[in-house]
Amino acid sequence: MSRIGKKPVIIPDGVKAAFKDGILSVTGPKGELTLVVHPKVMLNMTDKEITVDVPKKEDKKQKALWGLFRSLVNNLMEGVTKGYEKKLEVNGVGFKVASTGTKLVLNLGFSHPIEIEVPQGLEAKVEKNVISISGADKQLVGQFAANVRELKKPEPYKGKGIKYSDEIVRRKAGKVVKAVGGAK
Repeated sequence: MSRIGKKPVIIPDGVKAAFKDGILSVTGPKGELTLVVHPKVMLNMTDKEITVDVPKKEDKKQKALWGLFRSLVNNLMEGVTKGYEKKLEVNGVGFKVASTGTKLVLNLGFSHPIEIEVPQGLEAKVEKNVISISGADKQLVGQFAANVRELKKPEPYKGKGIKYSDEIVRRKAGKVVKAVGGAK
């Protein structure tokens, strides 16, 4: 038995869910999301909850799918009601970030500014050196934040680069210079 999979997902007030032809679509105040459900996973819907089930509960792969799809359905429900947000901090001398419509423009010490298109369904706000990425789709928010961070990962010596706001960068000591004197 999957411990996560056997828990039902409660449908919050103001959220409409429909399951047709292997596609679950959920609509709420923050937007609409869809999920293509694996053929071996069964969804049972009532007015207030969705339960996820698989035919062979002993099969290792089906057990994994059971827990996975329960979590994905739960993420859909939370995304259309509350939404998700990731914050990135840009640290470094001369590093600047600006938001122009649907693009982020980053000056990260390269010879040219980097422009990134913000995916549809996401919103990117810039305040000083903090980039806030928010949206209803948890996977899309996390992937876009990872793509932005990948442009200039934080380095361990000075800590400059792009890091998550809750990330801790382990710092290293630089070279230790030997004292001059006592030469023969």
